[in-house]
Amino acid sequence: MQRRADVSDLYHLAGSVRLLALGPHDPCARAVDGAFWWASRTPDGPATLSLRRSGAELIATGYGPGAARVIERADAIAGLRDEQTGFAELAAAHPVVAGLARTHGGIRFPATGQIFPRLLRAIFEQKVTGTEAFRAYAATVRRFSAPAPGPVASLWLPPEPAPIAAAPYWVFHPFGVEQRRAETLRRAAAVADRLERCVDSTEATTRLTAIPGIGPWTAAEVVRAAYGDADAVSVGDYHIPNMVAWSLAGEARADDARMLTLLEPFRGHRGRVCVLLAAAGKAAPRFGPRLAPRSFARF
Repeated sequence: MQRRADVSDLYHLAGSVRLLALGPHDPCARAVDGAFWWASRTPDGPATLSLRRSGAELIATGYGPGAARVIERADAIAGLRDEQTGFAELAAAHPVVAGLARTHGGIRFPATGQIFPRLLRAIFEQKVTGTEAFRAYAATVRRFSAPAPGPVASLWLPPEPAPIAAAPYWVFHPFGVEQRRAETLRRAAAVADRLERCVDSTEATTRLTAIPGIGPWTAAEVVRAAYGDADAVSVGDYHIPNMVAWSLAGEARADDARMLTLLEPFRGHRGRVCVLLAAAGKAAPRFGPRLAPRSFARF
């Protein structure tokens, strides 16, 4: 099953769909042979979506029982429904942001319409290194899920919530996940059906942050991918306040309050500014050692 959509010369497929994967080896979403492959569960069954650019066209191909569902939403998953109205005018007020809008304006925000797959990842990413997060995420996917339909043998479906909600917290211990995050994940999985019924990012943020262990950082990471919310700011991040302050004000360090003050002129697109800064490789100077990965598997 296939669908084609016209795209502008500016549109950047790889930069847009990168927001849906935890690095290049994400078990549920990755680039293979010049295409982006995204595995999903739908009401009709498992599905895999392939997105490939060919000239001025984006070619979407679906596999599996849920192919029609992912094809129907392919333009949103690719970021083509991302509404950028007003961003150029806001960006023009700051030379750095104006430059980002010119050089990285082809990055669009995907909107998968699915909360739990991104929430699973976000919980594992809470206050740990990227290596720790990926290890826990990949191990959980392989423990609780199955290969995705389609020709990519290394692609896996995201886990269903019910088995995760039923698993005791210590099942996640060998994956490097301490009890706090494991219990947060189990609580989130138990109410996944209610979360998926949220109509917009505002409702989703309210319901997400009502779950013990989920704060504004996790909620922002989720609604940015599920709804394409370009204003979602990951408050509580270790790096983003410094990145924003350094890029926009030349300040090497900042807290969340200072970050939000600097982003206020871009309200409606504050999360977009953060994503574009990261895409451009902007980073504040480092003054200390990196956080070392930990392991809980032997304890």
